[in-house]
Amino acid sequence: SIFQLIIISFGRRGNIGMTLKEKISQDFKEAFKAREEARVSVLRMLNAAIKNKEVEKRMKLASQGVAVAEMEIQSQLQDEEVLAVLASEVKRRKDSVKQYTDGGRPELAAGEEAEIKILSAYLPEEMKEEEIRKIVQESIKESGASSIHDLGKVMKILMPRVKGKADGNLVNQIVKEELGK
Repeated sequence: SIFQLIIISFGRRGNIGMTLKEKISQDFKEAFKAREEARVSVLRMLNAAIKNKEVEKRMKLASQGVAVAEMEIQSQLQDEEVLAVLASEVKRRKDSVKQYTDGGRPELAAGEEAEIKILSAYLPEEMKEEEIRKIVQESIKESGASSIHDLGKVMKILMPRVKGKADGNLVNQIVKEELGK
């Protein structure tokens, strides 16, 4: 609609209405101008990961026979999808930190930690354990789960509520604890 176009065009001039993808791109340009090598490197990698996800989405749309003009619009990642890419990149680095630490390479682990810090600035604040536990309990009641065998039912209801806001491993652990009671 015309209203959306006005908001989008206004958003590009100011910070209001700016998508997460646009914010990352703007921050990349600012970091590049300021010669912040670490941020430039991380944000360049992040932009590439976002672009790869868009290409993947475009290929899927092409296989469904979507028109080219429509494909361009539909293949643009929404903020929620950009957050998923961000979360994936953070997770990848956390795994690397663990491997480097276990392998006795603290200097490489420190580099990964610095990248995590840069990426985490774009993620919403993670939920506290108490908040997660409350949502887990609500999801268990809603699903009618009674034992650990109902884990899948609970996760199906729970994950959309905590996605991008909580560590998946912690969520899984809390669900198992609550179902084990």
